[in-house]
Amino acid sequence: MPDHDTYEHLIALLDTSSVPYQLLDHEPEGATEAVCVLRGHPASQAAKCIVLRVKVDRRTTRHVLAVVPGDRRVDLDAVRELYAARYVGFSDAQTAERLARSVPGTVLPFSFDPELEVVADPEVVAQPKLYFNAARLDRSLLMSGADYARVANPRVERIAGPPA
Repeated sequence: MPDHDTYEHLIALLDTSSVPYQLLDHEPEGATEAVCVLRGHPASQAAKCIVLRVKVDRRTTRHVLAVVPGDRRVDLDAVRELYAARYVGFSDAQTAERLARSVPGTVLPFSFDPELEVVADPEVVAQPKLYFNAARLDRSLLMSGADYARVANPRVERIAGPPA
């Protein structure tokens, strides 16, 4: 497993941005529903982060970090329409890990790679309490959706499907 310094990068970013946040230690877990139980909150307050491959045309492929509430799925058709793309699908694990700079189950709703654009659903940034794994399976972070939006500066678009 590659060594990533993404956790340290995140904490440094938050500290220099002067946003309030709280670190939460828990048993190692990467599945959204299971980690929400460990943290003690509804899945709707979690940021589910998925790396997508967006084929705009035959020659142009983009990578998007889709951030949706934890009780929702990414609406691939909405992302396809957003980019006027021919195809949208999930990135392979190796590409997702390289771009997100973290292993599956620990992907942040932030991007530290210029090739990975962040698109967050409006319901994510509207959360008074937003939880996500902090690039580690055993530690999560809690901050407001508004502070997240201010620091991460995601493109905010409707990309979440209906609640499960």
